[in-house]
Parts: sequence; structure tokens; C-alpha cells
Amino acid sequence: MENIKSKLIGWIGTGVMGKSMCKHLLKSGHKLFVYNRTTSKTDDLVQLGAKFLEPKEIGKTCDIVFMMLGYPKDVEEIAFNSEYGLIHHMKPGSYLIDHTTSSPDLAEKIFNAAKERNISSWDAPVSGGDIGARDGKLVVMVGGPNEGFEDAKSIMQTYSSKISLMGTAGKGQHTKMTNQIILSSNMVGVCEGLLYAYKAGLNQTAVIELLGGGAASSFSLNNLGPRILRRDFEPGFYVEHFVKDMDIALSESDKMGLNLQGLKLVRSLYQIMIDDNLGKKGTQGLYLALEKLNGINC
Repeated sequence: MENIKSKLIGWIGTGVMGKSMCKHLLKSGHKLFVYNRTTSKTDDLVQLGAKFLEPKEIGKTCDIVFMMLGYPKDVEEIAFNSEYGLIHHMKPGSYLIDHTTSSPDLAEKIFNAAKERNISSWDAPVSGGDIGARDGKLVVMVGGPNEGFEDAKSIMQTYSSKISLMGTAGKGQHTKMTNQIILSSNMVGVCEGLLYAYKAGLNQTAVIELLGGGAASSFSLNNLGPRILRRDFEPGFYVEHFVKDMDIALSESDKMGLNLQGLKLVRSLYQIMIDDNLGKKGTQGLYLALEKLNGINC
């Protein structure tokens, strides 16, 4: 795709992370068209120069279209709806890039349908949460064709620190499942460790500052640990979306004949938050579930 900088970009889904990613594109001088079901979530982007369009018009107008949605059902609807689905309206030669964490099977379905219409498609879930999106340091794991990838990558570099093509369609989603499996178990360790430090009478802030520079260091400890201590459980990434991801990972594991007991345990712990109507809180809210299990009321 020649003169990539001059191409019109469409973005569907301007939530916690998507909005920050769009801001990076606008600051880089890209012409951006945006859509969100809650129109008000696009207001500040429109003030910065973006133009609001419905999905059908985004498909007809734009050369490169991104999706950053909540659930696989949302992706399938935006991609395939008979009235406004992108697959039916995007131009031959255009690019469709899905940043949603979704199912590998759906990624393959989109790729195959797009290919029939001469549309290049990549599944490209991201890691880094609200902080990574805000700072332009997301990690992007991509599945799809080699042809055109460098052009697509040049756009994604606007808000990312690392982008890798992991294989054919669906492999980006499989890589994200690997990420979520690792992250979920790490989150248990961070929350249980901080809870242990609390019960042992340690200064939890001092614990994070010390251990955050050693072998126990992790993104979750260093970035979400301080939020926990401030009792800040607002989302950088929604619990309900994390649970969705774990369910996809468990389903894929079953297909592979894998029995991932750690993942099943974490999923059951997060169910406590779902049952308490805390699905809109951040993943660091697991600390609340562990407090409840241990009868601690801070």
C-alpha cells in the first residue's frame, strides 16, 4: 500500500485503550474516522480532529480499518452483519486489523472472508493495558499474511513498542492466550503476596519497591501493586474482559488436550468478582476477592 501516511484510517471501538491509541494516530497526523456504540466516547477524539462515521461508512471510506472491541460476538457483528458489516463494504486492496482479544477460529473466519474480497486481514491483539496504550508502548501480537504486514506495522508503531508477526491467521490470538495465561497466574502471585505482607505487618509499599527490583519483578507488581495499595481498582483492563479471555484460553486448551489447573484456579477466583458485580473493575481487583476469601475488611 503506497504512501501509507496518506491513507484514511477507520477505528471502531474507542474504549479504555482504543481511545488512547486513536490519540496517538491523531498526534502523528493521520486522518481518522471513528465509531463507538456510545457516541459520547468519541467526543474528545472528534474535538482533536477525528470524524465520526457509522461502521458501514467507515468500511466504504477508509483504506485501513481497526477494530478494538469487547467480545468475539462484537467482532463478528461488526465484520459480518448483513447491513453494515465491514467485510461487505470495505474496498478491495484495503486492510482490516482487529486489535480485539478474540477467538483464533473467528480470526481465521475473518481472514478467509476478507481474502475472497481482496481485503488483507490481520488479528492483532495487544498487551499493556491502559498504561501501555497511553504511553504508546503496547506489545502487538499479529497473525496473518506477510504481504502488506510492514505497511500495517508502520501504522501500529504509532502506539506500540513491539510488534511481531507470529504466523498465519489466528496465531496472534493464540499468542495473546499465552500472554493471558501467564498474566493471570502472575496476578494471583502479586495479590496473594501483598495480602501476606499485610498480614505479616510489613510495609507493603516498601515490599513493592524492594521486590520490584528483584526476581519477583513484573509489570503487575510494579504497576498494579501501587494501585492496589491506594485501593484503586478502576480498570486499565476490565475483569469481565479478562474472564472472557481466560474462557477462550480454556476452550482452546481443551481442544489441544491440555489440562491447565492454574488457569482454572484463577478463573474461579475471578468469578468471585463477577458474582459481586465487580466485572467492570480492573484485574488488580483480584485482591478484593482474596480479601473476601480471608475475611479481611480493609
